[in-house]
Amino acid sequence: MATFYQRKCIIVIGIYLLMPAFSAMAQQQYSLQNLIDASKNYLPVLKQKQALVSSARASVTDVKHSFLPQVKLGEQLNIGSDNSLAGSYFTFGITPSASAGVRADNNLQAATGNLAVLYSEYELANFGLNNARLKYAKSFVDLQEADWQKEQYVIALQVARLYFATLKTQYRLDADRQNVNRYDSVFRIIQALTASGLKAGSDSSLAKAELSKTRITYNQTLGNLNQLKEQLTYFTGVPAGQLRIDSLANSFIIHTPLPLHLQPDTANNPLIDYYVKRKNIFLRREILISKSYLPKILLAGSTWARGSSIRYSDQYKSLGMGLGYQRFNYALGVAVTYNLFNGLYKKDKLTVNRFDTQASEYELEQQKASVNSALAQAENALQTTQSNLAELPVQLKSAFDTYQQKLAQYKAGIISLIDLTNASFVLYRSQTDYIETISDWYLSQLNKAALTGNLTQFIQTIK
Repeated sequence: MATFYQRKCIIVIGIYLLMPAFSAMAQQQYSLQNLIDASKNYLPVLKQKQALVSSARASVTDVKHSFLPQVKLGEQLNIGSDNSLAGSYFTFGITPSASAGVRADNNLQAATGNLAVLYSEYELANFGLNNARLKYAKSFVDLQEADWQKEQYVIALQVARLYFATLKTQYRLDADRQNVNRYDSVFRIIQALTASGLKAGSDSSLAKAELSKTRITYNQTLGNLNQLKEQLTYFTGVPAGQLRIDSLANSFIIHTPLPLHLQPDTANNPLIDYYVKRKNIFLRREILISKSYLPKILLAGSTWARGSSIRYSDQYKSLGMGLGYQRFNYALGVAVTYNLFNGLYKKDKLTVNRFDTQASEYELEQQKASVNSALAQAENALQTTQSNLAELPVQLKSAFDTYQQKLAQYKAGIISLIDLTNASFVLYRSQTDYIETISDWYLSQLNKAALTGNLTQFIQTIK
């Protein structure tokens, strides 16, 4: 932690750094939260994930409706011959047996017939299969929601990284602008001294070369800033020309950041939760497979009406006689169905699912290992930047004082231009080092927050 004197120096130098940016801040400004909210409402990939969640939820409703009884209604009006033989046969459908016309000879005389059937079938018991189907469908909803949350989380992290990179580049641009102004002032002083004969013309040429170099650096930084804004535009839809960042605008430089103590939230970490939900899919499928091959108890009922132009005495009447209904029947029954090969089928399906479950477990372990490794790296980077933050204010203050002294000495003719440019370079490097270190601290804290599942809480602190 910096001392009171060091903090005071940082405030003074920070204000010096901030002055060129005040005019830009008067325009439309966006906070980090604004940018993340814009990305949530803009990016098509997030809308795609949200649509997949809605699709999974609709599938749950579809599964629930599949539990309803089957009710089938059929009506057929026929004309044709009536020849048959004694014996049983499969109807291959819901039409009841219609055996008749058993006689010694073929009779090709046409006859009409009318048949209407109402058939219903309902699974009275399937030993938990319906519940397993429903839970399996709901596990897909959980997976799609976790995928949606993970995508939002990752995009918010990307936007936050771009935000800090843009903020750093803006302050780097301010430092470059000040560097250009310093060399421009030196060049003007040298021109005046050269014109009066107090300095050699070579100093003027050297100063002009250094001034040109600082302008090139400034142009490169400005190009980088524009590139970063274009990337933010891709994520947020906000035109690059309108992007002005206001979060941390008054504290990024002039206040030494305080460490944030965030506890790991493994239960709700979107970077891990998605893989937990993937594993749950296979666990639910194992239960579904086991239930799918159990016996089923069915309740079946049917009623039907028939009409025919052939009378019970095998007399063929007019075709119109067969258009109405003359006989009515009903049937109600309970059936138990079971495929004797179900045991083999279930074993094969469970074997396949067991390997899928194993693969999902390894995938989850790999993700946890990756997160833990990245978290350890973020902790190390954070410790390094915190140590550097204790030293950099001293370096920055000393470099600023040294430049002011060298400038006065050069004007007095005590030192050469090389000594002055060296002091200017050291000041510029101290400014950029401080900006880089502050940026590294925020990025390390951002990475730590994201890896521990606390990204949202961290973003809320950036005001």
